[in-house]
Amino acid sequence: MKKQLFYLVLLSYFFIGHNSIAQDLNKTEKIKGVSKLFKDQKILPLKLVYSNRDVKKKTNDSTYIITDLSYQNEAGTWNSLEVELRGRGFNRLKNCYFPPIKIKIKKSNAKGTIFKGNKKLKLVLPCLKQKSMNDALIKEALAYKLYEIISPYHFKTRIVKIDFTESRGKKMIDHKLDGILIEDDQIFGERHNGKMLKRFIHPMGQDALASVHNAFFQFMIANTDYSTAYQHNEKLFFINDKMIPVPYDFDMSGLVNASYAVVSQINNEALAITKVTERMYRGFKRDIKIFNQVRQEFLDSKIEMLEVIDSFESNFDDPKEFLKTKEFILSFFKIIENDNQFQKKIVQQARTK
Repeated sequence: MKKQLFYLVLLSYFFIGHNSIAQDLNKTEKIKGVSKLFKDQKILPLKLVYSNRDVKKKTNDSTYIITDLSYQNEAGTWNSLEVELRGRGFNRLKNCYFPPIKIKIKKSNAKGTIFKGNKKLKLVLPCLKQKSMNDALIKEALAYKLYEIISPYHFKTRIVKIDFTESRGKKMIDHKLDGILIEDDQIFGERHNGKMLKRFIHPMGQDALASVHNAFFQFMIANTDYSTAYQHNEKLFFINDKMIPVPYDFDMSGLVNASYAVVSQINNEALAITKVTERMYRGFKRDIKIFNQVRQEFLDSKIEMLEVIDSFESNFDDPKEFLKTKEFILSFFKIIENDNQFQKKIVQQARTK
């Protein structure tokens, strides 16, 4: 097994090309950092008009519908640009009233706007029409921001407030939705001089520190709906000669605790938990020094994480949901602050296969 992993990593390295990686590292100054859209973290008001039915039935990986995206600028006035939309994802696209959206923007249309440099974007929307839909979305947005604190390898996001006019035949139905804009994979790769991989890489062939960062974070938010090997709700990048997993989509986590969330089964493997709010460590066994290092990094980040959570308070419709969210993260810190709990619930639970 070890020999197979060695050759798998070696083949990946030469497949990407160590010379091209070295050339990319020399061009760091020429590669754009974070775009203006994501540098500004103020909530961005948007307006969209389209048909949910058309998105679900008439779009796919190569077929889009055309509409206008209106956004409010810093002066408070509205601008618009033409965009193309399609549905994305699998579970949410199939089961949600508001499917998640992939946005494609022509370079000429984005020129001179805050969307410049973003040819593609992901837009996460609430899943179901229900009272708690926007609070669930805000909790998922918070998860992205918490991961930013602990790992340099994260997708940039921004919360948006959307006036969505749903076209249903002759009817036009208005919805007030919170949403999350997420940068495209290619932009992330350019920022880190990395290449995205689209094939199976065993977790033990991935960078140990990045993997443990990811696994601790998933444990913190009580998410088991991911696989770094099969790239389920994870992207894998080759950065600085390392395989780096980057997580996304946290709606099935205990932190979000969406009404439709169920305990995940990856490759039909039944997990030893009965509800999504139960934590289960899904990372692989690593050198104990790395576990201790990452444990300390999370402990050192506790105050900053709590400050970020507090900054989200005004975004919640229900104050009780905010308090539950904060308590949920605090319950994670109680585990890693306690030596026995840390050993029992994380170190001893690390996977070997």
